[in-house]
Amino acid sequence: MTEMLLAVQQPFDFQECLVFLSRSEQEVLHVTTPDTVRKLMRIGERLILIELREEGNHIHVRFPFDEVSETEKERVAREVRDWLDLERDLKPFETMGAKDELLAPLIETHRGLRMIGFPDLFEALTWAIIGQQITLSFAYTIKRRFVERYGDHRVVEGRAYWTFPRAERIALLEPEELRELQFSRRKSEYVIDIAREITNGDLSKTALQSHSSADIRQRLLAIRGVGAWTADYVLMKCFQDASAFPIADVGLHQAIQHQLGTAKKPTIEEVKRYGESWQGWEGYATFYLWRSLYGNV
Repeated sequence: MTEMLLAVQQPFDFQECLVFLSRSEQEVLHVTTPDTVRKLMRIGERLILIELREEGNHIHVRFPFDEVSETEKERVAREVRDWLDLERDLKPFETMGAKDELLAPLIETHRGLRMIGFPDLFEALTWAIIGQQITLSFAYTIKRRFVERYGDHRVVEGRAYWTFPRAERIALLEPEELRELQFSRRKSEYVIDIAREITNGDLSKTALQSHSSADIRQRLLAIRGVGAWTADYVLMKCFQDASAFPIADVGLHQAIQHQLGTAKKPTIEEVKRYGESWQGWEGYATFYLWRSLYGNV
């Protein structure tokens, strides 16, 4: 069996990451157990199933059903590091957060949690658009339908594992086809338009990565259907920008209210003031506050 170890910047808590990855029974893109996660990855033209578990200060990556080349192992390692934000040094975040009334108890409780994201730009944008102005549970339902209709899959030991649909496939659709999955008409159009931009080369994560965060944000805002919240969310979760700040996020406001124990949600101005003390770590502060909303699932 092929396997490898990935070193991880400390502090790191794999169990905390598993809690996040286990938050919805509707999740279709990975499968968790109490101490592992399995994910189907598209590496070149191959669909390779990986299994991750913690081993000391490392992530143990197993390929239980495949022989993989050194080049494929390097691709998988890069994807896993991006997915779980493994190369981030969280010590400066902890130092800052220890002095903050909202963050200090969360960092104490969830120390080592990483800002788990989406290495693929099309997945990040599509998920953000699906989630606009609907409940998280309904967003997961729509995502499952979308993945099972248009994604690739592989059956291993009687279980189907899925990959997110490729932009090239979605670019060929018409909005009516996504409407069948309960996408709104506008969201259907947005997702297909983005798929076409990516397919024809007008939108590329690789190209954007050479730009500043401000320039990436402006490019994202130029996409039809992408507003400030979506742009900031994608900066956080796809471009691993720890300073991205989705300031109008409903969950963020709920989490602040919950942490403060107040009857009213904070205003945008109040959230901005909190953000001033999180400078450079607004994305991580948001992620830890989101974590406070779903207990120990």
